[in-house]
Amino acid sequence: MSQTDQQTPTLASPPQATLQAPAAGARLPEPHRPAGTAPAHPPLRPLPMVIFSSRWLQLPLYLGLIVAQCVYVFLFLKELWHLVSHANDFNEQEVMLLVLGLVDVVMISNLLVMVIVGGYETFVSRLRLEGHADQPEWLSHVNSGILKVKLAMAIIGISSIHLLRTFIALGQTNIGTGEHGTVVAPVQLDHVMWQAVIHGLFIVSAIGIAYVDRMGHEKN
Repeated sequence: MSQTDQQTPTLASPPQATLQAPAAGARLPEPHRPAGTAPAHPPLRPLPMVIFSSRWLQLPLYLGLIVAQCVYVFLFLKELWHLVSHANDFNEQEVMLLVLGLVDVVMISNLLVMVIVGGYETFVSRLRLEGHADQPEWLSHVNSGILKVKLAMAIIGISSIHLLRTFIALGQTNIGTGEHGTVVAPVQLDHVMWQAVIHGLFIVSAIGIAYVDRMGHEKN
């Protein structure tokens, strides 16, 4: 053998990756899933499927609230026509009472919308409004706790309107039913006191609900 052949270095083969079997109990990596697709869930057993499907029993309830919403729309239009048609015959206090009645109807209608949309989204099924131009701002992070707080605040607003109407009617001199259908019932001081106490209880209840919901968020 020549000297040149003896000095030629031997090229080592590149190291090959060794395949190791996964350890017992190790979790295999999940296959790549396109963005926006929900993971596939195994089919439910018969009893859990029946229990979970029972949430659709609430659907007639929300449809009934939509019918109640239509009734409030009719009531609002009726009161609005009453106000416009007799605007020259009403004094300032009567107009204020009718306008507060319209505001009361609107606030109750808003409460119905929150119950229908938020309740259906939370307890029945998703509405799939992500990215919709008219999606309510509060619906993106709504849950049962936030929905309770918003409902409590809406009830406080409705109670405030009723309390304000009572205060206005307390100073009304024309007691009874007017010629054009304006009803100003006589108000007693003890009724005003109890109405103010109930309004205060609504405020305390709303503060308590908000505090409990905040405590739950802090623990999480």
